[in-house]
Order: sequence, then C-alpha cells, then structure tokens
Amino acid sequence: MAGKTNEFLIVSKSILPEAILKTAQVKELLVKGDADTINDAVERVGLSRSAFYKYKDGVFPFYEASRERIITISLILEDKAGVLSHVLNFIASVKGNVLTINQGIPLQGVANVSISIETAGLADTPENLLAGLGEIVGVRKIEVIGQT
Repeated sequence: MAGKTNEFLIVSKSILPEAILKTAQVKELLVKGDADTINDAVERVGLSRSAFYKYKDGVFPFYEASRERIITISLILEDKAGVLSHVLNFIASVKGNVLTINQGIPLQGVANVSISIETAGLADTPENLLAGLGEIVGVRKIEVIGQT
C-alpha cells in the first residue's frame, strides 16, 4: 500500500516458523559469501526458492534492523558501587552513544535502569553489545524495550 510504513516486532527465534528461520540463514550465507547464488544457498539450508522470495524482504537479523537507530534497553543491576559505571564504560568502548539514562531507586538490592543508545557508530553489532552487557558482573537482566 502506498504511504504505509513498515511496522516491526522483536520476536524470539524459538517461536518462528522454520521457513522464516531458513530465510534468515540463506540471507546470512549470501552476505558472508558462503554461497554464490540464491539457488545454492536455499539448497544448502533446505528451503524452496519460492519461500525465500516470499519472506526475504521481511526477514533480517536484529543487528541489521538496529543499525543507525536508537535502541532502549532495560537493565536490572545489583545495587553495588561501580556496576552502572561498568555498563556505561562498556557502551562507550564499543562506540555506543548514550542518549538517556533513567535509574530507579534501588530496592531489595537491585536497581532498574533504562538506557537509550544511538547505534549508528557502533564498532560491533547491537546483538554483541547486548551480549557484552550481559557478561558484566552485577548485571542481572537485560531486555530491549524499544527501538526507533
């Protein structure tokens, strides 16, 4: 439809139909150069060409959708000195631009923090940014709550 914008959802891979997951695999093979043609890639993952063409324009990895955008994440952090500082230093180390930080008052030893990050200058993928944040001591939970 003319003038209609795309709307996106963040969906767990575990609930997606096999054809959509295989479409993503085909696109990854092509991007990485592990397959020379669409025909070669669909054969390697066991997907029909028609299914690939049906889904190809609507399936892409989270990091691709998040490039040059703003993502907002919610974190549950232990109420210990330096945890938030480590989180912010990590974001800076991968060239993320922190736009906003909102921290609630710590209750029962944890604090809820939301951070909006501009991803245009990231040195890595947003997916790896989230994985790295999850490895910081004192970070109990990370969840993407929005993206623009």
